[in-house]
Amino acid sequence: MDINFNKNEDFNKLLVSDLRKRFAKVKLGGGQKRIDKHHEKGKMTARERVDYLLDNKTKSIEIAAFAGDDMYKEHGGCPSGGVVVKIGYVKGKQCIVVANDATVKAGAWFPITGKKNLRAQEIAIENKIPIIYLVDSAGVYLPMQDEIFPDKDHFGRIFRNNAIMSSMGITQISAVMGSCVAGGAYLPIMSDEAIIVDKTGSIFLAGSYLVKAAIGESIDNETLGGATTHCEISGVTDYKALDDKDALDKIKGIVDKIGDFEKAGFSKIKSKAPKENQEDIFGILPKERNAQYDMLEIIKRLVDKSEFDQYKEGYGQTILTGYARIDGWAVGIVANQRKLVKTKKGEMQFGGVIYNDSADKATRFIANCNQKKIPLVFLQDVTGFMVGSKSEHGGIIKDGAKMVNAVSNSVVPKFTIIVGNSYGAGNYAMCGKAYDPRLIVAWPSAQLAVMSGDAAAKVLLQIETASLKKQGEEITPEKEAALYDKIKSRYDNQISPYYAAARIWTDGVINPLETRTWISMGIEAANHAPIEKKFNLGLLQV
Repeated sequence: MDINFNKNEDFNKLLVSDLRKRFAKVKLGGGQKRIDKHHEKGKMTARERVDYLLDNKTKSIEIAAFAGDDMYKEHGGCPSGGVVVKIGYVKGKQCIVVANDATVKAGAWFPITGKKNLRAQEIAIENKIPIIYLVDSAGVYLPMQDEIFPDKDHFGRIFRNNAIMSSMGITQISAVMGSCVAGGAYLPIMSDEAIIVDKTGSIFLAGSYLVKAAIGESIDNETLGGATTHCEISGVTDYKALDDKDALDKIKGIVDKIGDFEKAGFSKIKSKAPKENQEDIFGILPKERNAQYDMLEIIKRLVDKSEFDQYKEGYGQTILTGYARIDGWAVGIVANQRKLVKTKKGEMQFGGVIYNDSADKATRFIANCNQKKIPLVFLQDVTGFMVGSKSEHGGIIKDGAKMVNAVSNSVVPKFTIIVGNSYGAGNYAMCGKAYDPRLIVAWPSAQLAVMSGDAAAKVLLQIETASLKKQGEEITPEKEAALYDKIKSRYDNQISPYYAAARIWTDGVINPLETRTWISMGIEAANHAPIEKKFNLGLLQV
C-alpha cells in the first residue's frame, strides 16, 4: 500500500464516520424527551414499530433517511421528513413500510413529508411490491399548508396513488396507531385492509373541537372516531388491536397469506462475495476530486467473485461497460472511468469526461442489456461531456443525445450509485434522478451540481466583482479572495450529498460497503414487476 492509499483511506473512513453520526442524530426524530413521552402513552416509536414488523436478522434498506435534513429551521426542523420508510421483509415477503414519526410535530406533514411518502408509493408502484402504512399523524402542517395541499404532487396525490395501486392489485395494508385526521383519514380506508389500535388510534374527518365549532355537537374523540366506533358501528376499519404490537402482529398474519407474484425473470444464481477486499474502496477512492484513479478497481470490489466481463474494452475507454453479478443477480454496469486513457490513435482522454466514442459505446451497451433483460447499474463519477472544436465537429451533441435517449427509453430497471462527481449533463447521461432509476444513492464522497465548486465559484466571482466595480467599489486582491471563499463555501454546501438527500434528489447517502445490498434488494423488488414495454430509441437509432 502506498502513502496515497493510506491518506485516501483515512479521509474516506472519516466521511463514513460522519455519516454514522448524522444518521444517529436523525434516528432520534423529535428528540429523546418526545420519545420518552411517546413511551409513557404505551406507544412504540415509528422506528420501533418498523423494526418489530420486519423479520429478524434480515436485510433492510432505509429510503430517504436524511429527508428534511437542515431544512425548516424556522419551524423547528423536520428530521427524516417526519416519516420512516424502509424496504424489508415481512414473513419472508419483500415490502415497503411507511411509518409516521409522531415525535416530529405530532407526525404532521411538511412539504418534504409529502414528497417522501410519494417516493415510497412510487417505489411500490414501479416494483409492484406490497406497501404497509403505520399511521400516526396530525395531518397537514398548517403553517406551510400552501406548499403541501393543492398541487399535483402534494398531499392529495397520496390518495390518488392509493386508488391506482388498488387497480393494479398492489397490496396496501394500514394500521392506525395514533391520530388520523381530515384528508389523511382516507389513506387507511383506501387500503385493502385497515387495523386500528384501541384507545390510541382514532380516525375522523374533523376532531371534537372542530365538530363543536362547526355544528355545535359536543362529543369526545374516542366516541367520535375511536377503535370501538369504527370496528363495531361504522365498519370503517377491519380489525381492532389491543396495542401497537398486536396491530403489527395482525399485519404479519395478513402478509403471511399473500400469494406468490408474477416475476420479471431476471437472472440470479448463488451469491458469491468479491474476491478483492471491499474495504480497499476507501483507499482507492481519492481524497482530491480531480485526482485520477481506476474505476475498474472499484467495480472489482462490488461484483461477485470480482469478475467483470468488459464490453468494447479498447473502445470509448472513459466509460467502462460490461456484465457482472451482484449478490447473484446479473447486471450490466455503465461506469465513468476516472483515469487518463490513451486511445489507439495515441490521443489522451481525461478520466471522468464523456467523449464521442464512450457515449456511442454506452448507448450500444444499454441497448444490449435491454434486449437481454439485464438490469443496469450506473456508477457515476463524471464531470460532463467533452467540449471544444474537435468534439463539436465530431458531433458530441448528437452522440450525447443518443446516450440520453437510450437511458430515457430503457425498460429494464436502472440503479444509480453516485461515487464522486455528478456534474452537468453527465448526471443526466449517467441516469440521474430525472431518468427514473429504481433507486439512486450517493456515497459520502459524492457531489451533485451543474459544475464543481471551484469552477462555479470562479464564474460567480467574475459576475459579482463586475457588479461591484460598476457600483464604484475597488476590488483589492484580498477582498477578491475573501469574496471567492464566501461564494465557494455557499456553493459547496449546496453540492453536498446531504443537501441532495435532504431534498430527496437521491434516496440516501450510504456507506460504500452497503452498495451490494442496495442493488441486490432493488433488483429483487424490480423482479416483482414483469417488463411490459419494448425498448425503442425512436428517431435516434443507434
